[in-house]
Amino acid sequence: MASEVVQTEMKLENGWLAWRVEGRIDISNAEDIYLSGEKIVAREAKTVLDMAAVAYISSAGLRVLLRLFKKAKREGKEFTVAGAAGMVKKILHDSNMDSFLQMRASLDEL
Repeated sequence: MASEVVQTEMKLENGWLAWRVEGRIDISNAEDIYLSGEKIVAREAKTVLDMAAVAYISSAGLRVLLRLFKKAKREGKEFTVAGAAGMVKKILHDSNMDSFLQMRASLDEL
């Protein structure tokens, strides 16, 4: 059974599309989240994944971020993450995701 996850979108005044994911990003929902993100990255020039309400991310979730980053880069677009905190921020740092993904403390930093 897939983990319950809520996804919303909001266009910011500075041209970024903020895509907010709430809950856990793990093996049970990673592919669904990737498919949503893939559509967003395909249509937007600048996408930010707002992770402020993500409580946990597994290695499957890290692969989602990596795949979306690579897709955006191939297409000459921008993809970044914002709002990761606590254990999620530590996992992103410990996995070296922050060495190639731009990580913002909040959407206000865009």
